[in-house]
Amino acid sequence: MDVFILMALADGPVHGYAAMQAVRDRSDGAVRVSTGSFYRRLSLLMKAGFVEETAGPRDDDPRRGAYYRVTARGRQVLADERERLAALVAALDGLRPSSRRGRA
Repeated sequence: MDVFILMALADGPVHGYAAMQAVRDRSDGAVRVSTGSFYRRLSLLMKAGFVEETAGPRDDDPRRGAYYRVTARGRQVLADERERLAALVAALDGLRPSSRRGRA
């Protein structure tokens, strides 16, 4: 879920609920997000220095909670993960189907 949270915050500051919705949307619902698990993961990302709290837009609803954004360190984590996944896809693309014995 952490990578999806970082992706959700990468486009700019958003409040927690919007980030949870973005995680659901970007994962096509594959990543199940509960409020508790989201904020636990977000807290760990903040402690690691990948996410920080920031001021929200001035014209937004003042009842909204905190806004969050990805730090430079968090952007590096995203870039590293993208590179890792690209290498994995390249390795998978390089696999050749194994020939089955007895079949032509």
